[in-house]
Amino acid sequence: MAYNCYLEALRIQPNFAIAWSNLAGLFMEAGELNRALQYYKEAVRLKPTFFDAYLNLGNVYKALGMPQEAIVCYQRALQVRPDYAMAYGNLASIYYEQRNLDMAILNYRRAIAFDSGFLEAYNNLGNALKDAGRVDEAIQCYRQCLALQPSHPQALTNLGNIYMEWNMLSSAASCYKATLSVTTGLSAPFNNLAIIYKQQGNLSDAISCYNEVLRIDPMAADALVNRGNTYKESGRVNEAIQDYIRAINIRPAMAEAHANLASAYKDSGHVEAAIKSYKQALVLRPDFPEATCNLLHTLQCVCYWEDRENKFIEVEGILRRQIKMSVIPSVQPFHAIAYPIDPMLALEISCKYAAHCSVIASRYSLPPLNYPAPFPVKGEIGNGRLRVGYVSSDFGNHPLSHLMGSVFGMHNRENVEVFCYALSPNDGTEWRLRIQSEAEHFIDVSSMSSDTIVKMINEDKIQILVNLNGYTKGARNEIFAMQPAPIQISYMGFPGTTGASNIHYLVTDEFVSPLRFSHIYSEKLVHLPHCYFVNDYKQKNLDVLDPNCLPKRSDYGLPEDKFIFACFNQLYKMDPDIFTTWCNILKRVPNSALWLLRFPAAGEMRLRTYATQQGVLSDQIIFTDVAMKSEHIRRSALADLFLDTPLCNAHTTGTDVLWAGLPMVTLPLEKMATRVAGSLCLATGVGEEMIVSSLKEYEEKAVSLALNRTKLQDLSDKLKAARMACPLFDTARWVRNLERAYFKMWNLYCSGQQPQPFRVTENNQEFPYDR
Repeated sequence: MAYNCYLEALRIQPNFAIAWSNLAGLFMEAGELNRALQYYKEAVRLKPTFFDAYLNLGNVYKALGMPQEAIVCYQRALQVRPDYAMAYGNLASIYYEQRNLDMAILNYRRAIAFDSGFLEAYNNLGNALKDAGRVDEAIQCYRQCLALQPSHPQALTNLGNIYMEWNMLSSAASCYKATLSVTTGLSAPFNNLAIIYKQQGNLSDAISCYNEVLRIDPMAADALVNRGNTYKESGRVNEAIQDYIRAINIRPAMAEAHANLASAYKDSGHVEAAIKSYKQALVLRPDFPEATCNLLHTLQCVCYWEDRENKFIEVEGILRRQIKMSVIPSVQPFHAIAYPIDPMLALEISCKYAAHCSVIASRYSLPPLNYPAPFPVKGEIGNGRLRVGYVSSDFGNHPLSHLMGSVFGMHNRENVEVFCYALSPNDGTEWRLRIQSEAEHFIDVSSMSSDTIVKMINEDKIQILVNLNGYTKGARNEIFAMQPAPIQISYMGFPGTTGASNIHYLVTDEFVSPLRFSHIYSEKLVHLPHCYFVNDYKQKNLDVLDPNCLPKRSDYGLPEDKFIFACFNQLYKMDPDIFTTWCNILKRVPNSALWLLRFPAAGEMRLRTYATQQGVLSDQIIFTDVAMKSEHIRRSALADLFLDTPLCNAHTTGTDVLWAGLPMVTLPLEKMATRVAGSLCLATGVGEEMIVSSLKEYEEKAVSLALNRTKLQDLSDKLKAARMACPLFDTARWVRNLERAYFKMWNLYCSGQQPQPFRVTENNQEFPYDR
């Protein structure tokens, strides 16, 4: 209708410039830019002072990707009308797109000078100032825009982005929520809110936000990957897998989606599928450090050792480059403890992860915390008890609780007040219920944000805070980075250094972490007597010692007449050197077999093939499924000799087999995780015969014990006789020694001294309860 009217007007008056301009506007709205261009040109030809036509002609040129022509048109408009705010704003936008920020800022300011209510100019000036590094001025512009229109969605979002970059997460979240309250159809605020919630540990709200992103744009592959990551972090691995597959279907060349799918497959036990997906990620992106390193770890889990040495050389090169560039290493600290890499490199990896935790902590912008007064707790000013907090995600059916279940209730309540902060929800198991009932204070903080947990710990006036996770699943190390307690220590969960300056002490022992190796730890070493590795077996596993409850070899397909060597460690702890040594042992000991666990099952065929290639008979390798704890300990006694893995020792498994009365052979190296089994053996009181100093000696010791049944039986008898009295299984004794360490730490702090290494002795005068 309008089109016909303009044509009629031009038929009557061909020189009618406004009609040409209006007709051009119709074509511009319809997307016919070339015809619009033609008609705007005619309008300004007929009327050279037609500033609106020049403005729109400039807009057409801009839309056609002809910025210089657009600039000329805007300048022509300003020659005719020097106070034309819109022309200044459009001119500024061209300069902004060309990254000429100075000219953009100048022209946005001119636009505002001529129109103090020009909302978009304030918002866009804020963007230009932000990009120029003038963030404080940018904030003022966004605020001026919001003063004129409090519901301006772009200004709210942009202000939120600055707050997010400044780690002011609550302020950023408020801006994004305000944006969503005044507009619909925007996915970016939901996406940014999800990032904030995830950083704060609020995974359910993060998932809800990603759901909204995907409701707005179901084909958003990035959002699917991010939601998948959040599902995976919250333990919903199958849902994560579905999201990654959907993302791949939308963007098949998205390497990150393939790599994350691989990780989820690995977590759900589909190791072969994980390997395939990692390899596909590397086909799509050959320079993909995370995929390269995670593929190596996955291959290690199933004993895929082809070209292993070169793969580790490649990964070590990646790590050293990342550390030099201050990039978070692609090998996690927990994986690094089982890798044949330099201990100093392992320390540097932990240091980088600790630094990342500090960055996360800084996002909460906590006010200064108040610590308990540095006075001896038994003094006139003190409250009479040392307040100790334990933080863990493993209060439940987890090896940590299997080992430490009694510890939290065994502390002497006259001297120590215990607080347990659970980072995971109640799993309903006996271990969770037991710790809840026995610990003096047990608080489920699993649904709280990390800063809220920090405030709680600080308000509880905790004097010594214990990190029972380290770099293990479920950890929230940013809590320790915010340092809610004056003394913070690492214990039990992670057998290595945290690399964190906010972790002052590592509780260990002289064998596991000798002072000659103190340079590979960031913490000050506290040496407990005997063995640092606590266990609860005397309280919870006495029944497995009943000889009437022992299973038979036939229950597990074990031959009655063979000498049974055993290793119940996870397969990732094995390497070609130790497995070759085991094969040599099998070939030297007549009628012998090696008993292993399907841990995971995907590694069984590779190890069988490897053994065959080494000349071992097929019936000499026996695999058994993983079993429940009590059954696992009972059946361990069916073996004759346990063979430990040097790269990463048996820890909980080592305690299991020693409690079952099964002797072992172990080779300690340098890193903490390589020396734990040796410490366990020594704490039985009969362990020196079980520790060797080289692979050659390892082989000779195993063969010697197997061929001298009398000597081996004598060792086994001594081990069984020592179980009820030796330090290794005396939990109450261990707790007393730990309390001695805690009081020493606190007294050093009270005297104004920096954390320092020390060795605890079982001497009440040397280590009094601060009386």
